[in-house]
Formats: sequence, structure tokens, C-alpha cells
Amino acid sequence: MSHHLSSPCSPSGPAPLPALVARLRAAGCVFAEDEAELLLTTARTPSDLAAMTDRRVAGFPLEQVLGWAEFCGRRIAVDPGVFVPRRRTEFLVGQAAALLRAAPRPRPVVVDLCCGTGAVGAALAAAVGSHADTSTPQIELHAADIEPAAVRCARRNIPPSTGRVYEGDLYAALPPGLRGRVDILVVNAPYVPTDAIGLLPPEARDHEPLVALDGGADGLDVQRRVAAEAAQWLAPDGHLLIETSERQAPHTLDAFRRGGLRAWPADDEDLCATVVIGTGGDGAAP
Repeated sequence: MSHHLSSPCSPSGPAPLPALVARLRAAGCVFAEDEAELLLTTARTPSDLAAMTDRRVAGFPLEQVLGWAEFCGRRIAVDPGVFVPRRRTEFLVGQAAALLRAAPRPRPVVVDLCCGTGAVGAALAAAVGSHADTSTPQIELHAADIEPAAVRCARRNIPPSTGRVYEGDLYAALPPGLRGRVDILVVNAPYVPTDAIGLLPPEARDHEPLVALDGGADGLDVQRRVAAEAAQWLAPDGHLLIETSERQAPHTLDAFRRGGLRAWPADDEDLCATVVIGTGGDGAAP
């Protein structure tokens, strides 16, 4: 993405960029130049810029300060206290989009579970687009999260014209009528082991909800719950996709198989991303 230094808050005199960069660098921001440019182009007034800079220097995630994150080429709204979508999760979107394009039904059902901002669901809806003759999305999209703040944010990124967002704990949040109908169940569940939470960067540890980070003793508690019930919700040839880590992937695979799914891993070294994909029907591993 390209950004420009001109913005509504730029003063008529010399641009505040050097001073802003220096302040961010002093606060420990590694990419101070890029962050300063983003703050300048996003702030609407000098007072906005001052407030945003104060929050960033105080350690808030840049995306929460800006109010958005770039994800799959789109701006995703990010509210304070909501999990920030990571670039590696773009790989999860890419894997799901490829399966969607091969789906046998004209309007496949997609569920974004543990949706956070709704970034994954919104990106998938954008990737497949709408039918040429109408404005109807090419997927029937549903998303859910247990965090009320995340649900409010997701409803901004997934408006009613695109899909529906529910609040609740995993499958309990979904309409019962989706059982056995889901073609793509895409999940970015928390997978950080509890003992490793303290090792996360402060901006994640202190400003993102613990429920979106903590995956239990080995990081896989939520993944196991998702995999255990997935077969009841998937269509006969539907797929479950879960983001995990390379180290945890064998255990994620085991959870899928215990849930009655045939499963295989996919990796992207550039993004340091790992996804486990499973199916309970006729869908075959590559």
C-alpha cells in the first residue's frame, strides 16, 4: 500500500514528520518512519494526531490507534480492545478461497468462527465477489465470536448485505439450521499456550483480549473443541480450516482425525503460516 504525507492535519508550516519519527523511535517503534506516515495520513486534525501519537507511544497496537488494519488488500476496521488480524492469516484466506472456487454449490455456506474483527470472512466475501446479475454475495456468510467488542467490530466489516455476525461460544452462537450445510468452516482460534502469554509483545499482551490469545495449556483447547463438533456442521463435502503453528500442527491434525475428519497441513514459509485442512466427505487432500 502506498501512503502520502499530505493529510487534513498537516500544518501549513514544515511537516511534523521528523519530530514524530523521533518520538516513535524513542518509544521503541521499529518501523517509526512508516508508522509516522500512517498516523499523519489517518489523523483528521492536529489534536487527533496528538492523541493517536500518545496512544501509540503508550504501547497500544498501531492498528487499534489507526482504527484499521490492512488485510488481504482491504482496510479492516479494528476497534480498541479487539484482536488485530495478522498478515500470516492471509494464508488461511487464500486456502479457503481456493476451496470455495471449487465448491460444487452455486452459493456455498461459509462460517468464520472465532471471527474477531471479521477480517477472514470479509476477505473471503471480497475474494469471490457478488453474482454478476445481482448484488447478492456469491457466498452465504456467517461469523461468530464470544467477545461482544469483537462482534460489534465484525458487524462493521461484515454488514448485513454481506453476511450475519453472531455473539456466543463457538457453535452455540450459530443458527441450528446451519448444521450439515457448511461448505467452508474457517477458524482462527486462539493457539498461544497459557504459559507463553507473558512472552507476547506488550501491545498484544496488554491490549488484545486474553480470550483471543490464550489457547490453554498447550494452546490447542479451542481447536480441539472446534474439531470435535465440526463433522456435525459440515456439508458432506465441506472443509474445516484452522490456523495453527508449525510446531502444533501434528497435534491439530490429531484433533481433526479424532473428530472424524481426514486432514492435511498446508504451509507458507514467507508468511510463517500453517493451516490444517480437513474434510469428512468426498473432498480429497491435494
